[in-house]
Amino acid sequence: MIMQDVRRRLQIFLTLFLLVTATGTAGFMVLEDISLAEAFYYNIVTMSTVGYGDIHPTSQASRMFAVLLIVMGGATFLGVIANATEILILKREYQSRTRKVNMVLGVFFSEVGHRLLCLFANHDHTINGAITDLLVASDWTEARFATALKDLKKYKAVINARELNLGQLHFFLNSKRDFLLGLLENPVLIEHEGFSDALLSVFHLLDELTNRNGLKDLPQSDSNHLTGDMTRAYKKLIVQWIIHMRHLKKE
Repeated sequence: MIMQDVRRRLQIFLTLFLLVTATGTAGFMVLEDISLAEAFYYNIVTMSTVGYGDIHPTSQASRMFAVLLIVMGGATFLGVIANATEILILKREYQSRTRKVNMVLGVFFSEVGHRLLCLFANHDHTINGAITDLLVASDWTEARFATALKDLKKYKAVINARELNLGQLHFFLNSKRDFLLGLLENPVLIEHEGFSDALLSVFHLLDELTNRNGLKDLPQSDSNHLTGDMTRAYKKLIVQWIIHMRHLKKE
């Protein structure tokens, strides 16, 4: 969001700078009766306040026009430089945060995520419809990753809680509670809303499993509720999996 705002400001200042440059060049051509090349040179020298002295205003109108160009041109030029510099800094910070987030993602999938994905995928009745988007290949391009993400965000998984060993699932997630809490406390995740949502969905599933007295012979309402929680966590996890695979492919 911040990057978009800065880029928008840069576009505005750049447009204004070009307009001032074009207006100044045309104005000096008329006021000083000089060629296009001389007028452009005179305009740039005036806006930059360099003032070599080889060309100078010869009338009161030219002097007033030059003052206007110095004010307008200097302001727009500084705006272009400032916003272009800010974009470079933000891009560098974004790249640094992305590397840190993907390090955390890698740890998460090695400890918890990959096992959950395999468990849910093995009980996903519609997995064949998404298999081509889940099996990342070494020849995938950025466009292919973008297509997979777009498809998987709309993917409708079908998982049934009654088909899983909920006791084992609860034991596994509960054994990783401290690890997951540590990830949530990591300040890097503040910059990655999607991964935070995936973690919270896993925590919610763990809480739902913990808050039930028993996980065998559940009533249909409880089974449906857990099915919804697992499906939600599963869909968020597969999106983060593709994002992580894209980073590994790129880096």
